[in-house]
Amino acid sequence: MARQKRLTLVAAILGSAIVFTDGTVVNVALPAIRRDLHAGLATQQWVVEAYLLTLGSLMLVGGSLSDLFGRRRIFALGLAGFGVTSILCAVAPTPALLCGARALQGAAGALLVPSALAVIVATFDEDERGAAIGSWTAWGGISTVIGPLIGGVLIQAASWRLVFAINLLPIAVAIYLVRHMPRRLDETEHRRVDILGAVLCAAGLAGVVTALIEEPTRSFGDLLVAPPLVIGVVCLILFVAQEMRSPDPMLPLSLFRRRNFAVGNASTLLVYAALGGATFFISLYLQEVAGYSPIDAGLALLPITLVMFALSRRFGALADRYGPRLFMGAGPVVAGLGLLWFVGLGAHISYVRDVLPGATIFAFGLAITVAPLTAAVLAGVDEHHAGIASGVNNAIARVAGLLAIAGIGAVVAGVFGSTLDSKLQGVPLNAASRHGVAVARSRPLASAPGGVEPAGRVAIRAASVDAFRAGMLASAILAMLGGAISAVGIQNPRRRVEAGVCPGGALASRS
Repeated sequence: MARQKRLTLVAAILGSAIVFTDGTVVNVALPAIRRDLHAGLATQQWVVEAYLLTLGSLMLVGGSLSDLFGRRRIFALGLAGFGVTSILCAVAPTPALLCGARALQGAAGALLVPSALAVIVATFDEDERGAAIGSWTAWGGISTVIGPLIGGVLIQAASWRLVFAINLLPIAVAIYLVRHMPRRLDETEHRRVDILGAVLCAAGLAGVVTALIEEPTRSFGDLLVAPPLVIGVVCLILFVAQEMRSPDPMLPLSLFRRRNFAVGNASTLLVYAALGGATFFISLYLQEVAGYSPIDAGLALLPITLVMFALSRRFGALADRYGPRLFMGAGPVVAGLGLLWFVGLGAHISYVRDVLPGATIFAFGLAITVAPLTAAVLAGVDEHHAGIASGVNNAIARVAGLLAIAGIGAVVAGVFGSTLDSKLQGVPLNAASRHGVAVARSRPLASAPGGVEPAGRVAIRAASVDAFRAGMLASAILAMLGGAISAVGIQNPRRRVEAGVCPGGALASRS
């Protein structure tokens, strides 16, 4: 039985890891794709965004399907679908076909991730799940780092097409391991598929995700921002109404009356918003203000992944033993303290002195938090709802990061503009400098455009520092709020004790 559990966990990790890796590995392939397919910037964007769009918008549907038709069956279907779509990506002869294949690949990923977590929940006993989910979290995180490195080697040695074709190796291993999964994972629910709910949910999340993906590079009134957002919100409202009246809802709203499920997802929203916003703006600041190359900026944040890889399973096991509340309450506060470290950064930084301590503290806080948080959310519902619970939690985590980039981005832009106005008040600038300042105002944290006078450059740099500090402060507050909500709202499970080990229990058990 222990061997079967280990093999099942390996299969779940492999299935999820390829989904996470393919969200990042394609970034290193974009220049080669552009050259080989004679593609423009729009194609490069949609090669990334088509995948993220379907992955995020179909996550709830994928989780629901695993509850309805069996975790093992949907997991295997997701593996097969991801393999087929990886081949389609690898052989795509045109930009349009590549983008279409990436969208289908994201849809297959939306089957894999929630069903992988549901498989773990159904396979491991409650006192083992935290450690198992910790392993799943650790390997998922490390795969997003290793993936781009392997992708870079494959592109240099052969072709960008191998970045997709290489997926077939872990998929083949995972499909083989599916045979060792417990047969009870094929158990299904005898209820109808909520087709209308699934359509409304997918359309709603697709609209919101599209708007959040496009908003950082476009104005709010753009056709790819405001209309999708409005349509998405309307569809989500209709989705809730449909779930309230449906006899067989895709997402039973009664789940949100489960305290740990509701509080855990609220904490997920805040903690993952802090994570998404912080990593985005730290990377941007290191490149645009501190002068790091893209590779150096990525390596600067590597300690976050390494610390989580080393400690996630350990803290998951501790949460199994002592309950999740302490870890979910303390972890985000520690992560917030790490982000507050970055509030002290200036324009001229030393990595060891200024970046590494904050990144390490932040990572330690995340390692304390993530596995106990995921385990608490999934333990907060009945096992037969584990798929949809996983889908909800994963969708919230993904949307939270996008919301943070938009919301914290507004804070960053506001502080940047006000500081820039203050620094340039009464400073005479020539026409070229005024134009450069106007360009800088439209893209906070970017380096000063060429042709700007020294006074303008100093003001832009000072505004970038203040704006970055405001963004880090906002991220820290979000993380700490997530910890506060968990400390107050999460309940540790009551531990079952055999009658024989209680005073008088042995006598009572014989009577």
